[in-house]
Amino acid sequence: MLELRSVTKHYRQGGEVVAALDGVDLRIGAGEFVALVGPSGSGKSTLLHLAGGIDRPDAGEVLVGGVDLAGLGAAGRARLRRRRIGFVFQFFALLPTLTVQENVELPLTFEGDRAAPARASELLERVGLGGKAGRYPGELSGGEMQRVAMARALVAGAPLILADEPTGNLDSATGTDVLDLLAEQVRAAGATLLLVTHDEAASGRADRVLSLRDGQLGGL
Repeated sequence: MLELRSVTKHYRQGGEVVAALDGVDLRIGAGEFVALVGPSGSGKSTLLHLAGGIDRPDAGEVLVGGVDLAGLGAAGRARLRRRRIGFVFQFFALLPTLTVQENVELPLTFEGDRAAPARASELLERVGLGGKAGRYPGELSGGEMQRVAMARALVAGAPLILADEPTGNLDSATGTDVLDLLAEQVRAAGATLLLVTHDEAASGRADRVLSLRDGQLGGL
């Protein structure tokens, strides 16, 4: 479902060039749950952004479902993200002027899918927020907002879910509940999950745990 081949990404910090990723190879199969751990600044979010086509590598290949992202223009990458990738971010990335229902419908709305309202309602029920569909994000707790973000990531039936520190902005008890729910819903959908986290307890739910340090990827 996701493959990185000899991927390199550099950034300039002051007068230095830093290798966020240095020849990284990664292969994640369909339906697999992989956790990626490592210290701050180790390149975890960079890897996730490359996997989602948000950023482009300096060298190497990124393939999603066998599609090489380098062969797609900006419009093609955006289309692939809408159809094949769901994102869950640490700070939720919900639109404050849209209701919970409208936020979850958004990926399907862009595709002109008439089933958007029904599908969004179904996902909100599954994450325990069916009664709050008409609320706005600012009226929800942090845990509730993250559950809305999860529903939005799953609503289009994307086969690949990328989660960047989804519990990083939550207290430990709420974070545990959210992570349990995310793993449960992703597995129920048969999707692939790549989870970036600082929380080693969170990574314990994964099928496989990888460590990223100094631009190099290794197993734990």
